[in-house]
Amino acid sequence: MPSDNPPGDCAPHAARAAALLEAMGFAVERHAVPDAEVRANGMVSCTNLVVRVRFGTGAGPVIALNAHGDVVPPGLGWTADPYGAEVRDGVMYGRGVAVSKSDFATYAFALRALQAAAAAGAPLDGTVELHFTYDEEAGGAIGPAWLLARGVSRPDYVISAGFSYGITTAHNGCLHLEVEVVGRSGHAAEPEKGVDALEAATGILSDLYALRRTYAATKSAIPGIASPTLVVGLIAGGINTNVVPDHVKFRLDRRIIPEEDPEQVEAALIASIEAFARKWPGIGVCVRRVLLAVPFVPVTGQEKLVTALSRHGRDVLGEELPTHGVPIYTDARLYTTAGVPAVLYGAGPRTLVEANGHRADERLVLADLHRATEVVARALVDLLAAR
Repeated sequence: MPSDNPPGDCAPHAARAAALLEAMGFAVERHAVPDAEVRANGMVSCTNLVVRVRFGTGAGPVIALNAHGDVVPPGLGWTADPYGAEVRDGVMYGRGVAVSKSDFATYAFALRALQAAAAAGAPLDGTVELHFTYDEEAGGAIGPAWLLARGVSRPDYVISAGFSYGITTAHNGCLHLEVEVVGRSGHAAEPEKGVDALEAATGILSDLYALRRTYAATKSAIPGIASPTLVVGLIAGGINTNVVPDHVKFRLDRRIIPEEDPEQVEAALIASIEAFARKWPGIGVCVRRVLLAVPFVPVTGQEKLVTALSRHGRDVLGEELPTHGVPIYTDARLYTTAGVPAVLYGAGPRTLVEANGHRADERLVLADLHRATEVVARALVDLLAAR
């Protein structure tokens, strides 16, 4: 079921996922985000799904398992149907099969295993919730953040979508800025009578790339995370071939390591851009924030999740599960920002590159899905053990 974001028309996928969960015997809450909020988030439709299963008295901890069903568009270069879920030699191919539709399965089947354990007499007490949300690729504002802000859920712990051979305990934040460079149009036959926004933008970009080279000197102490990065990913502007361009817009992505303060990073970068623009007489510049995702950093209580997952990862996978950081950003940060301990763990290989995440022929070794499901189920038994 396509759920590419953009364009972000994700309600059909939620309807299909809800039907499959109900066929497994789960009661599914459908939380449709109002159209105005969806549009403001740059999407077409969004329905978040919540499943709640209580064990024992329900007085124990509430543990949420969160995965996102929206995905980046497939792009070019596929050897399989991006929506076909084709299996070759024990490997499934499809957009989102690793990031992170796979963990809809990981978490749903781990919860079903937990129900079976309880029915067999395992002394469990607490609640497990499934949070299947649909705007991670757009920032999470109408996914987990929306559920938490409205009191739909108040979990004590969260396991968010990840990979099978490591436990992610931190990740980068991300700042997206849109920069508009404004000059004055003029005839190409008399360019001196205009103010060339493209020429100025080229100079500003050169200064930004020079600034980027300085970031390598700033190092994160967290394994798996290196230094801040900056990429200019989009650019557009001009009027016509024979006209001095009066405006250029570009968007940049600045990754924020956990040791940095996001607000300070934003203020410093905007100040730099404005200083670069002042080198060009007659040029104006307007900088607008598109996204600010704070880094995911450890909070007290995370160690309980790490202990449970590490123990059973060692038993199931036959190797130690390292804790590490990753340079991407995820919805897990939205839980820790709200004070909820979280880690990333789920189905997948050791790295995004191995999974072809966000690339053609995204892939998942199904044995890794099975192993991750068992690790999560066993960890839940530990975390809900009646005391």
